[in-house]
Order: sequence, then structure tokens, then C-alpha cells
Amino acid sequence: MVKTAVVTGASSGIGAAVTARLAKQGYRVLAVARRADRLAELAGRTGAEPHVLDVTDAGAVDRFAAAVARCDVLVNNAGGAFDAAALQDADPQVWRHSFEVNVLGTLHVTRALLPALLAAPGATVVTMNSTAGFTPYEGGGSYTAAKHAAHALTGTLRLELAGRPVRVVEIAPGMVRTEEFALNRFAGDADRAAAVYADVDRPLTAEDVAECVAFTVGLPIHVNVDQLVVRPLAQAAQHKLHRGPLFQEEAPR
Repeated sequence: MVKTAVVTGASSGIGAAVTARLAKQGYRVLAVARRADRLAELAGRTGAEPHVLDVTDAGAVDRFAAAVARCDVLVNNAGGAFDAAALQDADPQVWRHSFEVNVLGTLHVTRALLPALLAAPGATVVTMNSTAGFTPYEGGGSYTAAKHAAHALTGTLRLELAGRPVRVVEIAPGMVRTEEFALNRFAGDADRAAAVYADVDRPLTAEDVAECVAFTVGLPIHVNVDQLVVRPLAQAAQHKLHRGPLFQEEAPR
């Protein structure tokens, strides 16, 4: 029987790459996101089934989940950073939005699909978190606080499912260069977004992170990767980033 995967935040970046990777692996992928046009393009390219859904709308999530007959893999990928303000300049509305997307959205989808996951013969929940989920940094308050909460949510779920055949995996990428993440954080300021990655030799790509998802999901069902931290070689830690060449041009990628 073909296994089914649900991927949220699938319309771009890591979510789109995960959708493509799992579809290539043979999964029937339900690609969930808000933007119908992007989902349609993704569906045409990967064969995924598009589902227009806002994960912050609990009622809509429940209706979606009620129509999902089988769920072997859930990838909670919907999220993002929405400002770079210091705490003294913080907008509580931005913080509220960050928690609604990164935390409550993950809660809504996980809770709604848990019966289907428990019914599957060896299911996996993957939460796409961030190194911001355990290391705060200046200007990242709304994002790091939400990702700390998402880390706690994931750990709690793993404890509560102990003794049940469902794996709970947290993937925490460091610097990943996608087309929208930094742009959203800096309100569309392309120069500020580009400066984040300036002179960094090969930040992670969305496809790199998708390979990590495929790896954790593809392990024998008794093997659970509690947390997978993945960074580019140029980033030794949250505050330790090398800018400048690392590799010869002919070095293997």
C-alpha cells in the first residue's frame, strides 16, 4: 500500500523541497499551504495533491484532517520569522502571529491528524524547528521564543506517545538560504535579506534539509532521531559564522 505524507508550508522553500523529495521516494504527498497558485505549480511538478489551508485556522485544519483516511508521515513545516526587532521595539502583534504560525499551527495539525497517525503501522511526525529553538540571538525574540515553544511541544509529544508506535522527530536547521525566509523577516527588503548570506560559502539549501527529512523517515521504524541539528560547514554555531571561501571550485558538493 502506498504511504501517505502530509507536508505543511509546502508552497515554497523547505516545504516544497520536502514535498518533491517524499514524492520521489514514492509517497502520496498531501501538500498543504495557503497559496493556491504555488501549490498548483508544485502539484504539476511533483504529482503531490494540493490542499489550500491556513494552519492557524483550527476549524479548517479539523475539516482537512477528517478527510485524510491515512497518514504515515506528518511534516510540520509551516512557520517563519516575521521581524528582526529588538525587544524594546517589539510589536506584540508580530509576536502573536509568530506563535500562531510556528506553535499553534503545529499544534492544530498534529492534534487533528494524531488519530490517523496512531492508526498507521509505524508513523512518523517530523517537526521542522530551528537552531533558534535552543539558542536565542539579538533581534530574534519573536522567532526564537516561538521556536523554543515548538521544541517544547515536540518533546512533550514524544513523551506522551511513549509506548505507541509513532516516532517524533525534530529537525533543527541553522542557516538555510531560501527565496522567502529572510525577505519575510525584513519586510521585503532585498538588500538586508541578501546581507544575511553575503560571502557565506554554500549555506544550506532547502533540498539539503529535505534530504534530512527523507533520512529520518526512511530509517527502520524502531530508530527514532529525537533531534537532528544541521548547519552549513561555514556555521559552527549560532554566533560563529565564517564569511569567505571554504572550498576549491572543483570541490564536490
